[in-house]
Amino acid sequence: MDSINIIKGYNKVNHTHENQPPHKSSTTTTQKRISTAATVAAILFLTLFIGLMLAALIHESTTEPPESSPSSNSAESIKTVCGVTQYPDSCFTSISSLNNNNLSLISQKNPDPETIFKLSLRVTINELTNVSSLFKTLNERHSEAALRDCTSQFEDAVNRLNDSMSEMEVVGPGDKMLTERKVNDIQTWISAAITDQETCLDGLEEMGSTAVDEVKAMLKKSKEFLSNSLAIIAKIHMLLHKFDLTMH
Repeated sequence: MDSINIIKGYNKVNHTHENQPPHKSSTTTTQKRISTAATVAAILFLTLFIGLMLAALIHESTTEPPESSPSSNSAESIKTVCGVTQYPDSCFTSISSLNNNNLSLISQKNPDPETIFKLSLRVTINELTNVSSLFKTLNERHSEAALRDCTSQFEDAVNRLNDSMSEMEVVGPGDKMLTERKVNDIQTWISAAITDQETCLDGLEEMGSTAVDEVKAMLKKSKEFLSNSLAIIAKIHMLLHKFDLTMH
């Protein structure tokens, strides 16, 4: 009888043990909770990172100057300045060519109408110097005196333009590259150089020179370059204003 009770008690103990939840179930639940929390944290961090990146891009796009601004690069600046001339194409081509050979003349970040005008003046001086030397190669017996006058007049014109360049380059401490007086003087000297060129042609025509057409062809570029330089200096105030600058 006692043996039977012992066996029954043994069966009862085993039955109770089998109904208890396994220990591994609680461990698995905890691991799942940790994994879920880590995933949520990662999503929140990624969302915050993307938000910061978008904010930085929006700020950069609103603070950078538009690409079409005159100050965006030297080519756009030259086009803007040459836009006030009667011959914008020759103005842009000649100044760009000179600037490409002298990369330090115009800063890519700080283009300046005053500096661009100096380039226009340098282009004009180079062309007039070239024309002056070409007169010496012309050989026409009936207009030798007129050709000598042309050579002299173009040398005078070059001197006037060199004076204009000196006015801008010789600047003392605290002085400006351009002032109202300098602008007026430079306009006068460029106008005088234009008159020298016209006087040369008038003299050849009065002498009945057969070289008139040849000389006119020689003077085509110098005529345009003189006109361009005069237009730029005459409208320098408007150009500086367009670039948010003043005489300096």
